[in-house]
Amino acid sequence: ERISRDVALPAGYYIRWGGQFENLQAASRRLAVVVPLALALIFAMLYLTFGSIKPAALIYLNVPFAATGGVVALLLRGLPFSISAGVGFIALFGVAVLNGVVLMTQVRDIEARTDLTTLEVLRRACALRMRPVLMTALVASLGFVPMAIATGSGAEVQRPLATVVIGGLITSTALTLLVLPTVYSLFRGRKAGVPNGV
Repeated sequence: ERISRDVALPAGYYIRWGGQFENLQAASRRLAVVVPLALALIFAMLYLTFGSIKPAALIYLNVPFAATGGVVALLLRGLPFSISAGVGFIALFGVAVLNGVVLMTQVRDIEARTDLTTLEVLRRACALRMRPVLMTALVASLGFVPMAIATGSGAEVQRPLATVVIGGLITSTALTLLVLPTVYSLFRGRKAGVPNGV
């Protein structure tokens, strides 16, 4: 924009951007369509899995949790948002939602088999699923560490993607085990001392 505004061209001449800049613009337009579409498909799959808006929306909270961590990680490393970072967010959302599904499936299973109070159900589910959730996040994060610290050819593409995934998984995992159970108890609308069967 500054070049177009400040550079005076002779009559009959004009500026046309091509090459890598043109490819970047086209990729940005595609990403603007792909990311919302991926988010919509994630929610649709959650709704089909649980058959209800509430659990789907609850698990979907992992998406902003993960996005927050990804954005903060980019800011801390001084990396700009790029096409590879956008791809990293898509991958991150999938893993973050998977962690929520693992936890909420365990919660619903315990509720179906016992008459424990909501608080007791959440405690037991978190205790049982803490290890799988942490292992999923840890394995994914460690797998991206070499890309996050890469300095060779292609590092400018690898670093934003890996940074987004690692940062997002840190916040998403912590909030899955801390915030998600709290919000679920509010969704249930039950007193902690009242059994689920009442």
